[in-house]
Amino acid sequence: MTTTGSDRPLVAFDTGSLHGHQTGIGLAVGSTLAALRDDGRVAIAPYVLSLRSRPAAGVRKLPLPAALAHRWWSRSGLPVDRLLGSPDVVHGTNYVVPPATCARLVSVYDCWFLEHPDDATPDVRRAGAVLRRSVDHGAHVVTCSDATTQRVRTLLGTDRVTTVLLGPPTPPTSAAPSDSQEPDPQHRLGMLDDAPFVLSLGTVERRKNIPALVVAFGRLADEHETVRLVIAGAPGNDQAATEREIDALPTGVRDRVFRLGPVSADVKQRLLSSAAVLAYISLDEGFGFPLLEAQQARLPIVASSAGSIPEVAGAAALLSAPGDIAAVAANMHLAITSEAVRAKLISQSERNLERFAWSATARQLIDLYLTLANGPR
Repeated sequence: MTTTGSDRPLVAFDTGSLHGHQTGIGLAVGSTLAALRDDGRVAIAPYVLSLRSRPAAGVRKLPLPAALAHRWWSRSGLPVDRLLGSPDVVHGTNYVVPPATCARLVSVYDCWFLEHPDDATPDVRRAGAVLRRSVDHGAHVVTCSDATTQRVRTLLGTDRVTTVLLGPPTPPTSAAPSDSQEPDPQHRLGMLDDAPFVLSLGTVERRKNIPALVVAFGRLADEHETVRLVIAGAPGNDQAATEREIDALPTGVRDRVFRLGPVSADVKQRLLSSAAVLAYISLDEGFGFPLLEAQQARLPIVASSAGSIPEVAGAAALLSAPGDIAAVAANMHLAITSEAVRAKLISQSERNLERFAWSATARQLIDLYLTLANGPR
């Protein structure tokens, strides 16, 4: 085992997802990196795969275009140990780990793109090809839920999989203006007046099942004359289907649907603190940060029973099958109108959040690094 001057194993750690637009994976990688450094039992050597980027001091660069590297690595590829400082472990934190002679670990957050390749973009499909080759050639997989671990075992045909739960998102500490180009947050929230609203958070992609939520909201609206639906998230491959379901609502109900598009962290926090319920009826999830964000905001949750959602939400959500429109509508009505149900869900949220901590994520991940660094290649 190679060690640093302080006799700590050296881990090359992919920080590429910290550059550019912040995603859930970027949140996971950034928070994990900070916790690993706080723990201190291993030395971290951050790296990025990029030809043109100018990484910060101390970040190594694999000087290749990502698309070209992924095509190469999906078929072969020379080991990159020397470019990464000859580490003991290489951790590819975003589905891709480069070829290396040392131990390799690759993070897989969900398996939707493996089961539904037609929903994946070309770059995601290329990453999937690299992932399959890496696993076939001995890379160990780390997931963020037992549900994803089971899918990896089936879809990638490996038992070299370990579940390490992520920690909770860190809420914004202030209402400082963001550098985004969206309208003023107060203006956007002011459109909702004082009526209760159902909140949907996430990119409008097929996995999120938002058209079904719109249909369920239509049923809820028949029983609740003032409730609104707020859809906050970037457009995705289910945008057209979502628009069709909104257009199919009666005029009076259609006017109670608000499409905000992508929102800043500040606006998201205001929505979480103002909503009556979070609706999260995805067809699949590998983890689900919005579940924990809602629980931190003491917001009741109506969710599907798919993927990791029951595992992450615990007892702090009303669950149903993602395609059971009647059950989703009934659960939303109950979460909005029953004070007893709301109080119970909020109480369960406080207990559930105790299971998640970035220090625990780092501790378990470092134990895995040490096992890989000292084990057979």
